[in-house]
Amino acid sequence: MRFAYREEQLLIRDTVRGFVRDRIVPNADRWNEAGEFPLELLPELAGLGLLGLAVPTDQGGAGLDLLTTALVMEELGKGDGSVALTLAAHNSLCIGHLLVAANAEQKKRWLPPLVRGDYLGCWALTEPASGSDALAVQSRSRREGDAYVLSGTKQFITNGSIGGFAVVLVGAGERSLSAFGISRGTPGFRPGRREEKMGLHASDTAQIVIADCRVPERDRIGVEGRAFEDVKRVLDRGRVGIGALAIGLATASLEIATAYAKDRKQFGRPIAEFEMIQWKLARGRTELDAARLLVHRAAALADAGCPFTAAASQAKLYASEAATRVTDAALQVLGGYGYLRDFPIERHLRDVRLMEIGEGTSEVQRMVIARELLRAS
Repeated sequence: MRFAYREEQLLIRDTVRGFVRDRIVPNADRWNEAGEFPLELLPELAGLGLLGLAVPTDQGGAGLDLLTTALVMEELGKGDGSVALTLAAHNSLCIGHLLVAANAEQKKRWLPPLVRGDYLGCWALTEPASGSDALAVQSRSRREGDAYVLSGTKQFITNGSIGGFAVVLVGAGERSLSAFGISRGTPGFRPGRREEKMGLHASDTAQIVIADCRVPERDRIGVEGRAFEDVKRVLDRGRVGIGALAIGLATASLEIATAYAKDRKQFGRPIAEFEMIQWKLARGRTELDAARLLVHRAAALADAGCPFTAAASQAKLYASEAATRVTDAALQVLGGYGYLRDFPIERHLRDVRLMEIGEGTSEVQRMVIARELLRAS
């Protein structure tokens, strides 16, 4: 691997870093306290290209490769996990599925309003009784003439109650899936209960209820009954983004802990001079650097057109678990102050915990890595 970034990649990273510093960090606590995603931010996000990261430029998007997207997601994570996760679901999952499987007419119809920020997109796979086993969905689609009738309930859907468009995965027979694009307001398609979560309070999470929702055949995405293959491709890329997001959250906490350790005095000297504190900071920096290398390796493989399923799972697994450890250690450096809302580390710790669950739990990542290892041996 080449351990260097192109000039345009660094320019994009630095532009996002400045936006995060000026617009997101000062408002993150307020947004999380309100428990609402700031929809008024959408025009600014769209103006920076953050609502169409991987969408080709000739379709109105930023046309970023996966490595540049990872750099962007890390910066967003440093600012606010809720905003970062909202954009991850919009870009990596919803738009990601369209880029993988939608036909040209569907992309022309659905991508522009998503990229412009007319509304957010969501991706509805998980159900109350099916999480890691995605093929165990109980929702169903049945053919009626030139349309499909869909019924079921989706669970834990990011942007579920505020999104204007959803890619919905439903059962299409025994352990098979079909995907459909459905706009908000379609009869039989509505948000359900909004979830109250441990963290990520400004990221909308809700059920979606589908009751005899009639969807025209032209809105089926990909081959009927074969959508699970598309899902796996979407998740491979999405896991790189979640790994980068986790690194961003933990990096923000480590920076706070480092500055605090240099300023806080106990026993007549800064606590940064105590070996036990130095070890926490050193381990945190090392783990995050290692995580970033794994994430960027997976992204580079994807951008080169190489197989990267195992690399994506390794990156997501290590980055998410390392980020939790580093954020927890950063809180410990601050002691009682870290536990207060005076510092954002307590919010970071609540937010980062989701990274070991979303887009495939740590247990699922270990299954994927082992499967790929055994297949190759």
